[in-house]
Amino acid sequence: MKRRTFSTAVAALLAAASAPGPALAQSRPAFIRAPRLKPGDTIALINPSGALFERAPYAIAAETLRALGFKVREAPNLRARYGHLAGTDRQRADDVNAMFADPGVQGLLAMSGGAGGNRMLALVDYELIQRTPKFLGGHADLTGLINAVYTRTGLVTFHAPMGNSEWNAFNVDHFKRAVVEAEPMTLASPRGEGDVLVPREGHITTIRGGTARGLLIGGNLSALASMAGSPYWPRFDGSILLLEEHDELIPRVDRALATLKLAGAFSRLSGVVLGAFVNCTPGRRHASLTLDELFDDYFRALNIPVYRGAQFGQVARKFTLPIGLPVEMDAGAGTLRFLGPAVA
Repeated sequence: MKRRTFSTAVAALLAAASAPGPALAQSRPAFIRAPRLKPGDTIALINPSGALFERAPYAIAAETLRALGFKVREAPNLRARYGHLAGTDRQRADDVNAMFADPGVQGLLAMSGGAGGNRMLALVDYELIQRTPKFLGGHADLTGLINAVYTRTGLVTFHAPMGNSEWNAFNVDHFKRAVVEAEPMTLASPRGEGDVLVPREGHITTIRGGTARGLLIGGNLSALASMAGSPYWPRFDGSILLLEEHDELIPRVDRALATLKLAGAFSRLSGVVLGAFVNCTPGRRHASLTLDELFDDYFRALNIPVYRGAQFGQVARKFTLPIGLPVEMDAGAGTLRFLGPAVA
């Protein structure tokens, strides 16, 4: 897409999102894209959420980034621990701030997810980030940070594989095309490989057909719902919402979806893309709604396109998804198309 066309699309979507309606968050700031990553750039490993208890994951993450052609910097508190957290709230926020302030660092990649990332959101220096935009990636519990940074600064961030993720050929290809080659990608689940006629992972289910355009937001359902009402919660107006979850009982998934609905989020969306809901079961309950029934309850009546099965969440093969970028979804085809490059 030509620069002028992309700028026009961004302006139109931002204007539509600013139309009168329930104020779910502060007004969106100006749209910012980070400079694309280049071979030889330095990526800082940060750990804004849960602690890791072994040394090997750090070594593997550093080797992976070097194999991708990058230099690696460990944030000062990367290996800190405070109970289940990767350091105190101040230590984890200080690392984010320091790596954005460091002119020798071109990108920040979260080491892992876990829990507790939202605790440090108020300590992040959003004005600094707005002045020094860089690549910022992570998923799962990092949903809080990547959405908060976009909401407060306008910087496109990335729901992406982390340092501790599996960097297979699929993940590497999508990551490079999105943040190194600046390709306006169309994301679709892979077709059957080898002797598998129809893959189970990434199988698309259309809940409500149609196409829609909007700014991409969201990620992990529990992390997103726990931000409700805060100044770091993304604005849902006219947006395409990503949702995924793992290791949560279905009644808790129901509770988190109810939080979003009661806060007025669903009534303002243009569309919904559901990723992997891994190991979300009734638990020991004798009766429970299924995930199919839950999604039907919340999404069929919205009169917007919704599909399930996109490649993000706790699955081996993950898309690199730009939070805050204008996109177009097709719920019938199960595709998500960038309406321009995710990086500058």
